[in-house]
Amino acid sequence: MSQLLKCISPVDGSVYVERPLSSDGDIQKALDKAVAAQKSWRKVPISEKQALLSKAVDYFVANKDAIAEEITWQIGRPISQAPGEIGGFEERARYMIDIAPESLADQNVGDKEGFTRFIRKEALGVVFVVAPWNFPLMTAVNCIVPALLAGNTVLLKHAAQTPLCAERFSEAFKAAGLPDGVFQHLHMGHDSAAKLIGSEGVDFVNFTGSVPAGHAIQKAASGRFIATGLELGGKDPGYVRADANVAYAVESLVDGAMFNSGQSCCGIERIYVHESVYDDFVSGAVDLLKQYKLGNPTDTNTNLGPVVKTSAAEFVRGQVAEAVKAGAEALIDPGFFAADKEGTPYLAPQLVVGVDHSMRVMNEESFGPVVGVMKVSSDEEAIKLMNDSEFGLTASIWTEDADAALAIGDDINTGTWFMNRCDYLDPALAWTGVKNSGRGCSLSKVAYEHLTRPKSFHLRTKI
Repeated sequence: MSQLLKCISPVDGSVYVERPLSSDGDIQKALDKAVAAQKSWRKVPISEKQALLSKAVDYFVANKDAIAEEITWQIGRPISQAPGEIGGFEERARYMIDIAPESLADQNVGDKEGFTRFIRKEALGVVFVVAPWNFPLMTAVNCIVPALLAGNTVLLKHAAQTPLCAERFSEAFKAAGLPDGVFQHLHMGHDSAAKLIGSEGVDFVNFTGSVPAGHAIQKAASGRFIATGLELGGKDPGYVRADANVAYAVESLVDGAMFNSGQSCCGIERIYVHESVYDDFVSGAVDLLKQYKLGNPTDTNTNLGPVVKTSAAEFVRGQVAEAVKAGAEALIDPGFFAADKEGTPYLAPQLVVGVDHSMRVMNEESFGPVVGVMKVSSDEEAIKLMNDSEFGLTASIWTEDADAALAIGDDINTGTWFMNRCDYLDPALAWTGVKNSGRGCSLSKVAYEHLTRPKSFHLRTKI
C-alpha cells in the first residue's frame, strides 16, 4: 500500500488534498523519461520553446480564480490577495521568456584571423526543482521557466502543503503542448527526494526553503559533481532614516512584514528607525496594524489569514513571549483580534519594541506576522545592526537621499538592496542571497548562466 501525502488546510484544519506518494519505481521511471526527452528538447529552437511556455502562462492566467482559491485553502492566504500570485508568476515568466534569445545566444569573443571562436551555453540536462509552499507559483517559476527555455527537462517536487500547485504546472504544460517527459511533477517525501538527488541523471538541483533543509540538499548532492541553487532563510531589515517620508515608510514596511502573514523569505522581520522619527514611525505602525482584519481567508474582507500551521503560530508566540520576559514590549494586544486563539494557526499581528539582538525575535527567522523595531542614532549604527545577522537576502532603506542610499547599500552584506521599496522581486534583477540565505541565482539574464554550462568552440578556418 502506498503512503499518502495529506495537505491539512490551515483555514479549518480539514484534509484539503490527499495524494499517494510516488514509489521508487515511479520516480526512476520519471527520471528516465526526463533524461530521454532532454536529448530532443535541447534541440528545439528557442522561438518554439518561447511559444510553448507562453501558452502555459496563458493557462495560469485563464484559470487565475480557481488557482487562487486553491492557494487560499492550501496555505491560508486571504482570497483578497491570492490572485496576486498569478500576477507575479506571469510577470516573472513572461520576462524570462522574452530575454531568453539574448541570454542564451552564443558569446562572440572577438575576431581572430583564420579562426572562428565562440562560447555556447549548453543545457545541463535534468533539473530537479524542490519548491516551497509560501509562494508556491512564484518561487517555482523562478527556475522552471528558464530551465526549460535553456533546453533542460524539469522534475518538480512541491511542498506537501501545496500539491495542487505542482499539478497545475503539469496541466499548464500539457495544455500548451509541451512534449512528453519535458516537465513532470512528483509527490514524494524527503527521503525519496534525497535519493533522487544522488541518482545519476539529475544534473542540477534548485531548492527554496529552510537552512536545515538546504544543508540536507547539499549533503544529498555531495557524492556527485552537480551544482545546487539554494534560496534559504531571511531576517530582512529595513532602515528608516531621519529624512524618510515616515507615512510612506510605515505603510510599506508594515505591508512588507505582514503580507502572507509574514511568511515570506524576503519579508521585513526587523526595522531600525532613526531616533528623530522613531516615535512617529512606531505610533503610525501600531495604528495601521490595528486596522488589519484577521480571520477566515475565504472572506473577502480578511487581509490577514492564519499562518500555515499551529506549530508555526506557537513558534512566533514563543519568540514574542521570550522577548517580553527579557524586557521588550509587545504593543499590540492580541485580544483586539477576536480570531487570535492559542492552539490554532490564527495569530494576531505584533510589533515589539525595546528589543535587542540577543532576542530570538531579532536574530532568528520568525516567518510570521511579527516585527521588532529598534531605535538608532546614526547610519553607522544602522549599518552595523543590519549586517549583524546570519542571513543576507534583502535589505531596504527609506530615505529621500539616493546618494546616501547607494553609499550605505555598498556596506550592507545582502543579495538585494532596496531604496523606498521592500519584499518584491524584479525579474530583471538577479535574485540571490549571501551567508545563510543561500547561494546561486534565479531570475534576470544571470539565471541562465546557472542553468547552462559553457562550451567553447575553437575552429581553425584557414590552414
